[in-house]
Amino acid sequence: MTGNEERKMRVVGKTSPADGVVCLTLADPDGLPAPSWQPGAHIDLALDSDLVRQYSLCGDVADTSSLTVAVLREAEGRGGSAFVHDTLEEGDLVGVGGPRNHFALVDAESYLFVAGGIGITPLLPMLRQVDAAGRTWRLLYGGRTRASMAFANQLAEAYPDRVQLHPQDEFGLLDLAAALDDTAAGTAVYSCGPEPLLRAIEAECAARGQLRLHVERFAPKELHSSTIDSEFEVELNRSGRSVLVAATESLLDAVLRSGVDADFSCREGTCGTCEVTVLSGAPDHRDSVLTEDEQAANDAMMICVSRSCGPRLVLDL
Repeated sequence: MTGNEERKMRVVGKTSPADGVVCLTLADPDGLPAPSWQPGAHIDLALDSDLVRQYSLCGDVADTSSLTVAVLREAEGRGGSAFVHDTLEEGDLVGVGGPRNHFALVDAESYLFVAGGIGITPLLPMLRQVDAAGRTWRLLYGGRTRASMAFANQLAEAYPDRVQLHPQDEFGLLDLAAALDDTAAGTAVYSCGPEPLLRAIEAECAARGQLRLHVERFAPKELHSSTIDSEFEVELNRSGRSVLVAATESLLDAVLRSGVDADFSCREGTCGTCEVTVLSGAPDHRDSVLTEDEQAANDAMMICVSRSCGPRLVLDL
């Protein structure tokens, strides 16, 4: 994470809204306003010198005093969730980057929100906003058990006629087909959760065609490609430099090696921090952020994972 976007914030609250989940409230240590944001946004948390993770904001966009994130303990994670659960305490300072938003709420007459587990977090501010605007909406919320589903009881109490809770141990897997069959054409569908859920809802929406699907992934989607990486040249237009990207290195690493600064964070193609404008050439998109239409436009790319389809790219760097 680049230092010019990072600010220090203090952990002023740490609670547990569900089994295996902790909720952090972050505030400026000097009482300054928190960064403004919109539903769907996430922040980078610099938890340690080499431990940076991205978490969706799930608080109230009108709250200018603090930011709120909820973190699931990942038993097979890379250390971020364990640090949040076991090491981070109230009063600690953490680095915060962003907010950034690649999961923005579009304007629509009606909405269907589909959450799986901790995927409820970016959807919470969305449903609050559309409810306040008087729009038609429903939430289908699944999880392993009722006790593991963060904010489930509050949602059911606040919106009893709009929220359907679906613990897997009680009802099995979410019936996406039935939910989508009961959804009007033109509805904006927002989904976040584990990869099997996202793949399933992408397939169901593709089979219908009249729904506007938006998904956010917490982990990079699986790519099926037999392509062998090869070297290519990248011209950094603003810097006036060209660099050869080796087959064994990422475009991001080649840019940094050339001495040109570039924003980055996750190095997995999921957070959107490293997005760069493409001025010429055809990117080989390997990210999990851009939609198919955005990738087809070929005017932006995530340089931490994506490469070039041809021998040369020109980037606005």
